Parts: sequence; structure tokens; C-alpha cells
Amino acid sequence: QVQLKESGGGLVQYGGSLRLSCAASGRVFNINFMGWYRQAPGKERELVAGISSGNTNYADSVKGRFTISRDNAENTVYLQMNNLKPEDTAVYYCNLQIGPAWYDYWGQGTQVTVSS
Repeated sequence: QVQLKESGGGLVQYGGSLRLSCAASGRVFNINFMGWYRQAPGKERELVAGISSGNTNYADSVKGRFTISRDNAENTVYLQMNNLKPEDTAVYYCNLQIGPAWYDYWGQGTQVTVSS
């Protein structure tokens, strides 16, 4: 089994920064994708940022403000969030997809709240 442990969420003021971390442990092999999704109240879960084979992609709403990175040795993915806005308020979920079957794993979620 694979476990994902997230950390780094919290309350921050408009324009502030936070850094999310997600460490994968267990039977982690052949990682295809690591990324972050978020879900705000009343909205669908959306992809915020992902990294796969060294390539990154971002939601248009966070381009230029968020940066995703990965520590391959530690099986950890980070999301540096700068210039945060109230509309970034959501529960952020780490996602990991591994193996030839692209098995899908999710973290428990971490709350990010941006006050105006």
C-alpha cells in the first residue's frame, strides 16, 4: 500500500505565501505523476499543478504564483504558493499515480484559507 502524508496548510493573509508538502511512503515505484488538486466549498475538485516526467503543468488561475517541485529521493512533492488570494481558499489534496496501471492515490487533504 501507499500512504501520502500532507503538511503545510493553514491560514494566511491576502498576498501571503504557504508551502505544501506531500511525502509518499510504502510501495512507491514507477511514479508517473505527482500533483495537487483543490476543492472549494460547492465546487468540483480541480487540478492545481502536476509534475510528470520532469514536465510541469498548472491551472491558469495559479500560473506565475504557484510552483510545483519534486524530491525524487524522498518521494516528496511540494507546492510553493505565493501571492495567495481569497479565491485560493480550498482543501488541497495530494495525488500520486504509479505503475503501468496508473494506480491512483490521494492524501487526506489540507486546508488552505486566505483572508482578505
